[in-house]
Amino acid sequence: MPSRPFLKPFASQASAMDEKTLKKPAFRRVTGHSVARRRPIAGVIPTGVRQVWHASCLAQDAHSARRFCAPQILSRFIHGGILIVKKSLALAFALLLAGGMTATTFSQISRPLPPSAGGSGRDEYPVDVAGEPRYVANQVIIQYYEDADERSRAEVRAMIGAARATTLLSSDERRMLEAGTPLRNGMERPAGEVELDTLPPGLSVKEACEILRGHRAVKSVEPNWIYTKLQAARPNDPLFLNGSMWGMYGYRTGSGTSNQYGSEAAAVWSTSVTNGTGSRNIYVGVIDEGIQVNHPDLQANIWVNPFDPVDGRDNDGNGYVDDTHGWDFANNDRTVYDGPASGSTNIDSHGTHVAGTIGAVGNNGIGVVGVNWRVTMISAKFLGAQGGTTANAIRAIDYFTDLKVRHGLDIVATNNSWGGGGYSQALFDAISRAQARNILFVAAAGNESNDNDRRPSYPASYSHNCIIAVASITSTGALSSFSNYGRTSVDLGAPGSNIQSTLPASRYGSLSGTSMATPHVTGVVALYAARRSARGLTIKNNIMNSVYRISSLNGRCVSNGTLDANALFRNY
Repeated sequence: MPSRPFLKPFASQASAMDEKTLKKPAFRRVTGHSVARRRPIAGVIPTGVRQVWHASCLAQDAHSARRFCAPQILSRFIHGGILIVKKSLALAFALLLAGGMTATTFSQISRPLPPSAGGSGRDEYPVDVAGEPRYVANQVIIQYYEDADERSRAEVRAMIGAARATTLLSSDERRMLEAGTPLRNGMERPAGEVELDTLPPGLSVKEACEILRGHRAVKSVEPNWIYTKLQAARPNDPLFLNGSMWGMYGYRTGSGTSNQYGSEAAAVWSTSVTNGTGSRNIYVGVIDEGIQVNHPDLQANIWVNPFDPVDGRDNDGNGYVDDTHGWDFANNDRTVYDGPASGSTNIDSHGTHVAGTIGAVGNNGIGVVGVNWRVTMISAKFLGAQGGTTANAIRAIDYFTDLKVRHGLDIVATNNSWGGGGYSQALFDAISRAQARNILFVAAAGNESNDNDRRPSYPASYSHNCIIAVASITSTGALSSFSNYGRTSVDLGAPGSNIQSTLPASRYGSLSGTSMATPHVTGVVALYAARRSARGLTIKNNIMNSVYRISSLNGRCVSNGTLDANALFRNY
């Protein structure tokens, strides 16, 4: 059978991310083509566009932007000719009437928000409006400029009557994460604290964002969007040997275990048992549901934090006490696994399945095998029974950036098999901080069968060069029926239909989705990093150069092909 063809090298890109690279959010050139990959500019959305979230994937359709002005905001509180205003909102209206705010386009959060039923006096979680992204009804995320002092921040909170504020990222923490990067060097007004504010009854998220738009202390204000999972050497592991793991196979994997559309990971293993199967010195962040850390096929590859022994104290000063295997941001505790039972629909099944594809222990005679037989996976659980929020996604991303900055861990990538909500400047900035530290952000393209060029699916559709957006293919090489695609917005395909991997209660099972395709790519990033000194964009470009071109992906992704680990190692 003929060997796979491989592409000519892309235009070279340095792995170090300079200021010029970080300031190209609208267009990124990952090939030598004259048509570069296009993504929306940070903080801006094209006129006539809105995001629409259905089930497990974000879509987008035409919608004209609305305009709001102070009288419209005030009218919500006027009844029978009497202005009804809570004392906590008095300052906001005083400033509005005094000219402290102007009637402006509601553009701070990049798109018009759906009508909200917010202000009922309880946490409406989530807001569900047909055909719209979901968000927490009574919360907003505010990013301040660094020079905004506590008095300014208190003024901002008073303007919206914020009942309480939770700091997501302090100014000091931000300075540490961004030190020495283009995110801080030469910036006239660097960004500072990020906080989550709770709104009072009677004030919707939309109105709060409009009130604060243009405030001198505020860089951005936006909803707390809700995200969901996008599910849908020769080892002796039985499910690999019996032909169940087509995603790991290649042309000549062995009798009964060959598939030309697999990731070719098995071909890489056979080149070197020592370093062809991965390394526990390479770290991967799994931002998802939790992981069954004591699963017999995962336990040896799960991180045990040497910097923070379990003693009830935050020994390494990162703000998380006894974060042994990572952190549960959904429940704000150290227990990253809450799934009590078996099956593919239980809590933490999705995260456990993703982890198994990246790094189920190889050659141990049980179950499945991951792309890496050896690797170190760190769990950042932010998806719970009702999904996950922007606020917790930001915390999770910054958790890994902090580990790399604070302890020097060789975190090469995070796996992000989730999506939903609208554009978030605060989330965009968190990914920028990770990018500045050479951490790749591997993201699922989405499961709505949509063209992401026309209907962005976040976070995969953000403009960062560090993002690798992944579509799903079947074992016959077809684009999976559910998979999103995009000639300029999705990078490549990978096996995502009927993927066998680990599940809670120490079991195994098959799941499908771009969620399942994404960890194949994340796994290959880690496998490559174990044998090469390349990091960041160099790894990404080499992966893109080495794809196996197939007709089903021609014109449907940037590379026109699917993941090929064997070609990657053969050519680079």
